[in-house]
Formats: sequence, C-alpha cells, structure tokens
Amino acid sequence: MPRLLPGIAALLLVASCAPSTSSDDGSEGGGGAGDKVTLTLNWVPYGEHAPFYYGVQEGFYSDEGIDLEIKPGNGSATVIKQVAQDQTTFGWADTPPLLNGVGSGMPVKSVGVFLQKGPASLEFLSDQKITKPQDLKGKTVGGTPGDAMYATFPAWLKANGMAASDVKIVNMDPANKIAQLAEGQVDAIMGFFHDQGPTIEAKTGKKVDYLLYADSGLNMLGTGIVVNDKTLSEQKDMVTRFVRATQKSWAEAAKDVPGAAKAMAGMAENEPPEEVLVKQLTLAQPLLQLDTAGQPGVNTEEQWQDTIDLMTQYADLAEAGAPPEYWDGSHAKAAGS
Repeated sequence: MPRLLPGIAALLLVASCAPSTSSDDGSEGGGGAGDKVTLTLNWVPYGEHAPFYYGVQEGFYSDEGIDLEIKPGNGSATVIKQVAQDQTTFGWADTPPLLNGVGSGMPVKSVGVFLQKGPASLEFLSDQKITKPQDLKGKTVGGTPGDAMYATFPAWLKANGMAASDVKIVNMDPANKIAQLAEGQVDAIMGFFHDQGPTIEAKTGKKVDYLLYADSGLNMLGTGIVVNDKTLSEQKDMVTRFVRATQKSWAEAAKDVPGAAKAMAGMAENEPPEEVLVKQLTLAQPLLQLDTAGQPGVNTEEQWQDTIDLMTQYADLAEAGAPPEYWDGSHAKAAGS
C-alpha cells in the first residue's frame, strides 16, 4: 500500500480494459475467452492481493468465464472514483472511502468486504515503547492525504478521547513513509499493518509494533469489491461469477499461502520479495474472520450498520443511509447456500 504507483500496469492476461457482457460463443460467460474484466487494486501489489493472482493461475476465474486483468491502484478513494467513472470493472477498496464516495453521489456499491476486520493502524518501531493510543500524545505521525487511514485518523483520535492537537501530523508521500520512520523523522506512520509491517522489518531489520484502529475503538469493515451501479444492474450474472471466483481464490489461497505468494511473484510487477508476500498474506488471513463469516466476502447488515454508525459519529459521514445504499450482499454467498 505505501508505495508510489508506477506507470506500468501489472498485466496478467491479454485483456481489454473495457468490460464485455458476452463470451465468444455469444452466451454470457462460461465459454470462449470469457468476459473481459479489469480489477484495479487499492495500491501497487502486496501480499493481500496474492489470492487474485492465485485465482488467475489456478483457473478459478476462467472457470467462471472471466478473463481477468489485474491493475495496480493509487489509493482506495481514487479506485472508487475510477469505478464510478467506468474506468475499471471492479475496484478493490476500503469501506470508509466507499461510504464517503456514495455520500457524495458516486454510483457505486460494495458486493462484499473480505477484510472484515479493518487493517488500518499506527505503526512504529518497537523501541518507541508505544502500547496504547494515549502514548502518541506529543508524537509526530506521518500520513498520506487521500488514503483511508489519513481520512479516519481524526475519528480514531476522537474515539480514544484525544484531539487532533495532541499529535503532530506530517503529510508524506507513500513512497517515503518507511524511510522516514526508519530514520526517525517521524515517530509513527499511518498504514495497513499487514502490508507495511513486514516491509519495514525486511528493509530495516528492526521490529515493528502497531496499534490497530479496530482494537482501539474504531472497528470498521475493511477492504472489498466495489462495482458501478450500472454494471451491477446490467451485468448481474457476470458480477456474481466474479465474486464467486474471488471467494474461491481467497478460500484456496488461505490453504496455500506459499503457493499464492509464488503465483503473485511470478505474475505481478514491482511486488515485495516473496518471503514478504508470505508474511503479508499470513497477517491478512485473520482479518477475513472466517470463523464467523464462514466464507470470504460474506457480510451482515449489522456489520455494515456498525460501520455506518461509527463513520457518522466520528467521521462526519453526511446524510448516512441504510446498508443497502452502500452494499449488495446477494452475490457473495455463504458456503452451502
């Protein structure tokens, strides 16, 4: 997540950027080359994204009549805007900026959040001896304007009885966060712990600790699949097949983390070293909360309402609507349903 987007896309399959509603034989998917679909990630590839590459390699998408191209992104808010403007078929994006996007009039919806425990965090070197939010008082915290953590950081402070003035926020380019933390230019950085933590440790040789937003007052739904309302209504079957293939990709990748990392290492561009990918995906897996969800990407209305309520209370979500205004859960089926 915290790396600067390169200009070269991670092209996995020879596929057009424009989605198609029919396969070569004239039917809707399941034969020929399949529906040409693009998925734009929230950032340049890191371990959380390995299941998508694994699904392509193992044929889970082609089995569903999906000809998938995976593209790097530049932040959840940007990806959601691209989905709204039909520049990509699907987006992989965080939930708080999705709520804000819908609130601003963007015609998008989630069709399933996979990281049901949000990965947003404050990360710092262990020698800082930070163990609770209040330990950040008087500290310098680096963040990137426009990303999900930066947008919700004031809400996290408020949820923990702190004011924005209790910390000094330094605006940072995502490509420089790790170096500035390692060099002591900031005391902590905002980010996804399962992405940045292993990367920092690999580059610095120093142990990293973190405070999860979700464990300290702000447990909101994390990253999932976003689609344009028009695509959702006009290509419903394709959306269902894409979600089904993605669910299988994540479920099978959870059983073969090294294999998923290897698939990604062989197919993506500008990804971290394979051993870092393994650590990142391993840390991401508990966020799926499969013990309660039963299947990746299956959410409940209560989860969505809790996230909406937190965004309304702490992040000034304007004119909050009911869960169905942001989420269509009919495509992500639980196992056996």
